[in-house]
Amino acid sequence: MMSETKVKIKKMRKNARLPAYATSGAAAADLFACVDSEIALLPGQRMLIPTGIAVSLPEGTVAIVCARSGLAYKKGIAAAGGVGVIDSDYRGEIFFSAVNISSEEYIIHPGERIAQLMLMPVLAMSFIESEELDDTERGEGGFGSTGS
Repeated sequence: MMSETKVKIKKMRKNARLPAYATSGAAAADLFACVDSEIALLPGQRMLIPTGIAVSLPEGTVAIVCARSGLAYKKGIAAAGGVGVIDSDYRGEIFFSAVNISSEEYIIHPGERIAQLMLMPVLAMSFIESEELDDTERGEGGFGSTGS
């Protein structure tokens, strides 16, 4: 069983739904489109889709907003920036930055499961300028350097 962290949720819109896990083993909770009517997302179009909720995250965590894998694969609805980052000190409404990478229009329905929300710990970095970096087996090998 996964450990559980309590996260306060505030409904920012009257028809907002709380995030929900689809299964007991799901790593991310579904986010729902908080729209009043159907919205067309055209091929190549980007759009901020409201979820109607805001969260109060524990310090030292980040919430990641990601595309639903089935929706991305089957319909081409992906996260415009790859993922969305919700910082622990942000208290505004969460939006899903969607992009339609398919060649067909996609209709977003009110209350539809549109994205996923995952909570992760964050390690703060302290940057130290250095003339040398630690050696590794890979070294400076870049894209494709470890195989296909």
